[in-house]
Amino acid sequence: MSFDSIRLEKGLYTTGKSFTNALEAIDPSENYKGTNLDGLDAYQRQLKRFDIKVNGPECSAVEKFFTNTDSAALFPEFVARAVRQGMEEADILSKIVAVTTVIDGLDYRSIESVPSDSDKELAVVAEGAHIPETMIRTQENLVKLYKRGRMLTASYEAIRFQKLDLFAITLRQIGAYIARSQFADAVKVLKYGDGNDNPASSTSVKDSANHTVTYADIIDFWNSFSPYSLTTLIAGPDNTAKLLNLSEFKDAAAGFNFQSTGKMITPVGAELIRSSAVDSSDIIGLDSSCALEMIKSGEVLTEFDKLIDRQLERAAITSTAGFSKIFKDASKILTV
Repeated sequence: MSFDSIRLEKGLYTTGKSFTNALEAIDPSENYKGTNLDGLDAYQRQLKRFDIKVNGPECSAVEKFFTNTDSAALFPEFVARAVRQGMEEADILSKIVAVTTVIDGLDYRSIESVPSDSDKELAVVAEGAHIPETMIRTQENLVKLYKRGRMLTASYEAIRFQKLDLFAITLRQIGAYIARSQFADAVKVLKYGDGNDNPASSTSVKDSANHTVTYADIIDFWNSFSPYSLTTLIAGPDNTAKLLNLSEFKDAAAGFNFQSTGKMITPVGAELIRSSAVDSSDIIGLDSSCALEMIKSGEVLTEFDKLIDRQLERAAITSTAGFSKIFKDASKILTV
């Protein structure tokens, strides 16, 4: 079937796949290799079909989507893509999440392994002797998933003549709000656990009376992670400033990296992330390769009925996700 003869309808949003994947099943991109449509996915080919330009000097207005019922069915996917772009632009979750699991429902029970100190070292096994075991079991409690989102409120008359690239800025900002909220959820799980008796252990700085953190405190904190690695530090604005003002954090290499890329690399090799989601008294350290699992119930969801039939008015844009700790000792708290 050619891309310009496909009948677009709301049912493509209810197939259990994303809208683009549902389109790809009907109109595979591999059929267009070597043509002038090579490199476009099924959704982008539909935009081309209806001459809808979402950016650039000839960017279309919102009303272009509502020329007919087929093109109107593309609008919820435009909204979802712009929101996802905003989430990606504001993304720092990927720096602390070891693995992302996508599920179809709302109930999820993760697995856990709680190794003892002896379990973390693989001793020599004599011939015929018992091989030490590592126990993996399902967690007792379900992972809590939280729906984060915004209600998009506007009349079609108010936005019909607005250019799509301008309208997309608002949608990307919604995505950024969702990303920051999900990061705050992740920070909460790192500190308090996921409901399965696995909060992060906490140590205080030596000069706790004056709330002063020293380079020696960071070294001790780094050393406490063995056999894990301290790959990431998360701190609020005040504690980030305290760390960056330590003389050891001002070495030439770290300073050059911060000035040239904006990335804050510490003398212990851990990346420093500034976030107001962290309590002012905490610095969170973790091994990003094995500390946290992100569970997502699908992708960004839009109320496609309202976006198509009612031409916006009020439509919810949501993303549902939760977090689970993988290894309890792979994240710790330094209290300042």
